[in-house]
Amino acid sequence: MIQLNYTGHPLFDVGLAAITAFSYKDDPADLTVDDLDKVADYIETYYTEQPLTSFLTVSLMNSDFTQPAFKDDYERRRRYASLVARSFGPDAPKSAELCVFTGQPAMGLPLSLKEGKDALPPGRAYRQHIPLITGEGIINFSPWGDPGLPVSGEALLCLQFFPMGCRKCAGRLLAIHSDNPEIILAAARDALNENIGAISLAKAEGETKLPDAPSTVQTLLVDTLLVLDHQQYHTRKAFQPFSITAYHLTNSGQSSPLDEKSPPLKIYHLPLNIVRFLLMFNHPDYQDGWKELIRRGWELPKSSKATREGGESNTTQTNERRRNYLYEDIFRLPENARSFVRMYLLRIPRHNAAQVDPRRSYNPRKEVNLVSWQLTDLFLREVMHMEKERIEEIRKLGDRLAAYVKAQNDDRFLFNFYKVQRYDDLRILLIRANYKNLKAGKAPLIEFDPFLTIFEEGYEVMRPDWKFARDLVLIRMIEWLYANNDKDNWLGQHPNALPDDKEIDTALVDNEQ
Repeated sequence: MIQLNYTGHPLFDVGLAAITAFSYKDDPADLTVDDLDKVADYIETYYTEQPLTSFLTVSLMNSDFTQPAFKDDYERRRRYASLVARSFGPDAPKSAELCVFTGQPAMGLPLSLKEGKDALPPGRAYRQHIPLITGEGIINFSPWGDPGLPVSGEALLCLQFFPMGCRKCAGRLLAIHSDNPEIILAAARDALNENIGAISLAKAEGETKLPDAPSTVQTLLVDTLLVLDHQQYHTRKAFQPFSITAYHLTNSGQSSPLDEKSPPLKIYHLPLNIVRFLLMFNHPDYQDGWKELIRRGWELPKSSKATREGGESNTTQTNERRRNYLYEDIFRLPENARSFVRMYLLRIPRHNAAQVDPRRSYNPRKEVNLVSWQLTDLFLREVMHMEKERIEEIRKLGDRLAAYVKAQNDDRFLFNFYKVQRYDDLRILLIRANYKNLKAGKAPLIEFDPFLTIFEEGYEVMRPDWKFARDLVLIRMIEWLYANNDKDNWLGQHPNALPDDKEIDTALVDNEQ
């Protein structure tokens, strides 16, 4: 009887999920020997020829599938495929050691076709069988200097099928793991279907390689997560929080773990609160607002040489892998929360960015329709866990100040509020506006307790994030003025109420602080 379940190890789990998806099952506990036999049939048929022999060099390098010396020895490849894919079940030989993945008895057969002094010890797996571990005869980092890991036939099959549950991105594999088994299975199923389709197309066209994903790793990860959530949105009964960890890896010996720019493994983690925030992109209440911000976050096409030299414009996309800057900046949360809010929700540009970076052309004056308190409120609650009382007081103050600006036609107040860089100047600006409103016979704009909640920690002790609070009030003011702009077009009649490009450069130089 086959008893397989997720263990928490990403390589094993993704491989097991891919086998489960291949067998049209929803739970690995339901897998049978017949299901594993069909996976073994697939490995024997497709792993022994192109394009998979090229694809497998990423994860199963130096195995008999990928060894150049056996390129024309199809029969040897078939024998090796049978060895690593069919050594499971109750009748398979067992060793006295236990599998490091399943806790079941390890295989009792050597995992290679070598003989004599080069033969491997029974049941011991090495780098050609399991990505990222050490190779044969290397005693470093091995318990008691005994290299290799004992594995069962079932675990070995999962590890061989692991690449089929991954996406190919930037010449490496992208494996998505989660503390939610449904997400592991859904991600592996999508990758498996994509790989099977790409393999069929490559064979039909005589290609020897599978194509890379058309985007960068972080962009692909977020895009995949949103697609998976969209697919499951109408079927799930309730939201089940989960976190995501993605592994972008290669088993190539050319990559050094000490290489900071290109190590063999990069890990991307999205904690529960960030995933929950991301999934709100698909929620009907927020979908339209996020969709436009996401659209304006995509990398721009590179201009051709003729265009740069003054020739005819050519907007053909020349990037090999496109990225979405909003997606990628999500991986810098919550550390860069203020920068995220200013850039995407307040539309402050980054003028020193590359030509293909769309953020260099953001502009709050031209994109006032994209400034949204609803999205900002969601960000504050889900990502920053800001107190509800403070969020509400910020919203109320923004409403009162916006109503004051419109009633008094005080566009200079809005402009100065945008520019203010010193806390003393902010207080003076608010006191003057409060006094002017009182002279007009109106109620006070600012009350003591709400002011402390928003800007101060105590009497005359400013909050370290007072500038961030100022930005949030400003977002609400701009949205209020835009929403109440229909009849008299106040913003259109007061274009100088918001800074132009040059004034943004000189007044708001602390984008990254």
